[in-house]
Amino acid sequence: QVQLQESGPGLVKPSQTLSLTCTVSGGSITANGYYWSWIRQPPGRGLEWMGTIPYSGSAYINPSLKSRTSISRDTSKNQFTLQLSSVTPEDTAMYYCARVNLGGFISTYDYWGQGTQVTVSS
Repeated sequence: QVQLQESGPGLVKPSQTLSLTCTVSGGSITANGYYWSWIRQPPGRGLEWMGTIPYSGSAYINPSLKSRTSISRDTSKNQFTLQLSSVTPEDTAMYYCARVNLGGFISTYDYWGQGTQVTVSS
């Protein structure tokens, strides 16, 4: 059973950099056929895809966030990390990590973390 767990600060000050880590168990982040994503949901709004890192190679980032966002992996810890710089209160959201399963006719998010609430406030 694959499990994903987000970790990071719940409160970040404006202009700071938010760093969140997703720890994966029950499966390797370098396994062929799976990508790993960060998705967020601001209060009262829909889900927003932030970016995806494949099992090898560089991450794909939402163009609207590209100037402030990076995603990296630590294969020794089976983790991938989101960094979002210059945060504002509009970055307040529930942040999720999820696995993308490339198998089948279409790709699907088949496993999600429980989410971690991040509030940007001074």
